[in-house]
Amino acid sequence: MDCVPEGDLQRTIGENIARLRHERGLSQERLARDVLGLSLRYVADIEAGRRNLTVQAVERLAESLGVPPLELLK
Repeated sequence: MDCVPEGDLQRTIGENIARLRHERGLSQERLARDVLGLSLRYVADIEAGRRNLTVQAVERLAESLGVPPLELLK
């Protein structure tokens, strides 16, 4: 079975969130504060791959960006 190097999935999720956020014309601040009710620092850390997200957080982020959760993992 192939293993994903540690941290690669976190970076992939962060890059996908940043890309989708940009495509939707959302700033980090707006996504954090208005859409998710989170701090700007938290969202910045997610996009930089510095946060280890729960499955629930992935689901919430995907829903807020209008994509299926698996879209964030590709």
